[in-house]
Amino acid sequence: MPKLIRLYITHVLIGFAVAALFVAALIGFNVANLGHLVRNSSSGLLAVFLLWFSNGIVFAGVQFAIAVMRLREDDAPRGGSRSPVTFHTPAAVRAEAKARR
Repeated sequence: MPKLIRLYITHVLIGFAVAALFVAALIGFNVANLGHLVRNSSSGLLAVFLLWFSNGIVFAGVQFAIAVMRLREDDAPRGGSRSPVTFHTPAAVRAEAKARR
């Protein structure tokens, strides 16, 4: 399996696991009375699944984006160039203005 696909799959799974923890915390702490609604509704499991899946998509995207942004390539030149640094001195320019009457 290519490294990029393995990277994608692992970070998407991490994102969905974080989403599961987030939804469990939402229901466990009864935020916005979600725990009560899930336990007393006939379609509570569907609501939990949809909440987990939608948050999982968002968290997986963020997790993969962070993983991709942390990748770096080492093809930049090291040590700088050997050319001397030149500093340009400003040239004096004479400016004349006409007097107002």
